[in-house]
Amino acid sequence: MASKLLRRVLIVSDRSPRPSSRSLPGFTSSRLFSSSNSQPLPATASSPPPPPTTVDPPSSSSASKFGSKIRNDSVRSSIKDPELAKFSAIADTWWDSEGPFKPLHLMNPTRLAFIRSTLCRHFRKDTNSARPLEGLKIIDVGCGGGILSEPLARMGAVVTGIDAVDKNIKIARVHADLDPGTSNIEYSCTTAEKLVEEQRKFDAVIALEVIEHVANPAEFCKSLSALTTPGGATVISTINRSMRAYATAIVAAEYILHWLPKGTHQWSSFLTPEELALILKRASVSVKEMAGFVYNPLTGRWSLSDDISVNFIAFGTKDGQ
Repeated sequence: MASKLLRRVLIVSDRSPRPSSRSLPGFTSSRLFSSSNSQPLPATASSPPPPPTTVDPPSSSSASKFGSKIRNDSVRSSIKDPELAKFSAIADTWWDSEGPFKPLHLMNPTRLAFIRSTLCRHFRKDTNSARPLEGLKIIDVGCGGGILSEPLARMGAVVTGIDAVDKNIKIARVHADLDPGTSNIEYSCTTAEKLVEEQRKFDAVIALEVIEHVANPAEFCKSLSALTTPGGATVISTINRSMRAYATAIVAAEYILHWLPKGTHQWSSFLTPEELALILKRASVSVKEMAGFVYNPLTGRWSLSDDISVNFIAFGTKDGQ
């Protein structure tokens, strides 16, 4: 029954329009990635909720405060308290490659390939070097258990990993201590907004699979921009608010394949590539490249593509001063 329903989901999703990075307005440059396997992501309940008929625009008044989950007292942040509770409940499974974060573990090599390529080109680093990010100060916003921070550190970057869930940070520290190669990571239970107040600056600011969980994407992007040095880089990945994404990233992944806990994603919280590019532009970050992530169920692997209809990642640069 589940497999029959999955086939129907995939058939419906294939009929949805597939926007390409070619159609995005305002790019000074655009790099297209090709893939011969553009299969949609099988995403994670018995009866999935219908997508909302309307989507409320991001509101600048929806910022929330954290309580005891932040090491310091309440800190202004755009992340929603229910999202903190959701991820705190599964924090122990960050390094379980077969657990709730399995999709991120599978996607990680592809995410890193995009980050390595774009940062090396922008900062004129040797992508073939064993430590191509040597000398760069990078912040991993919403680092979770550190599954992205650790490989960035092994590539030579001085990494700051921050997360609003204290349990995530404790797990990240314990795991990083197991490898001397990740000693150049500083983990902190805090928020991007707090570091802006401290006037911290980084060569590259990375926030992967985070913006769809914040209450105010525009304010969040302003914080990311404020953390980026003029001429520095910003990398964000998220899920497109398309019907194809609803069918695959919610219905399939959460309700059929149970890759993710039910309710992990809210379709109305997704941003389209055009919306993300506009929000970043208003925050003084110009999107230069965008690529999609596609999942091949036959190989169990992800690859980069110019299909940005479901999962996509954007690279931008902070306007110089």
